[in-house]
Amino acid sequence: MSNHQQSELLGSERTGEKADGGRFPLLAPDALDDEQLALYNTIAGPPRAGGPFLVVDDDGHLAGPFNALLYAPGIGQAVQALGAALRFNGKLPARTRELVICAVAAERSSAYEWYAHSRVALTVGITATELDNLRTGFVPAGLPDHEHSALSFTAALLGGRTVPAGHHAAALKHHGHAGITELAVLVGYYRALSGLLAAGDVNAPASTEPAPHDATPHSHPQPHILTTKGEHP
Repeated sequence: MSNHQQSELLGSERTGEKADGGRFPLLAPDALDDEQLALYNTIAGPPRAGGPFLVVDDDGHLAGPFNALLYAPGIGQAVQALGAALRFNGKLPARTRELVICAVAAERSSAYEWYAHSRVALTVGITATELDNLRTGFVPAGLPDHEHSALSFTAALLGGRTVPAGHHAAALKHHGHAGITELAVLVGYYRALSGLLAAGDVNAPASTEPAPHDATPHSHPQPHILTTKGEHP
């Protein structure tokens, strides 16, 4: 199945999916105050609307971290604005961005972020095999140097308190100082979201309909530290 066909199927699967609020009770739009409603409308509209993963379910509930952010709308506006800047206005190539996000989701064993961004990954040309490598803790083999350097840099951030000089030098060569700034903030942002989801025990959306067998990647990553050694064949 081509990535385009997978993308169409993934989009169609949002029908019948239900948001999971975990420890954060799901908030309906008619229960929101003005500040919460402004945040709700920002999240529910473009550019997030119509993507390959559930943001708003059929009952009007926000999914994933977005429902939780409604409980602190002032902070929520800043958080969603940073997320939108990283996803839609960043300078990293789309494949690089999604490889990094999926690596963070897997390292944090974040079910919602893996559910969401493994789907986005398929739409930007990342293969199911590459996702399987990331899910099990390996930098996929055969990546171009600029993607490999980004994932090596990500692995260093995830695995320790410092970034070794060699990892920094490779990332700097391919992405420049601006790219290093974006990579570091991207990793930090998705670690923060995964922390919010963990605090609320928020899961990926539940589906009321069986998904096509080959339409979705594996849903639950196992916790690990991404490694560039012994790369998965």
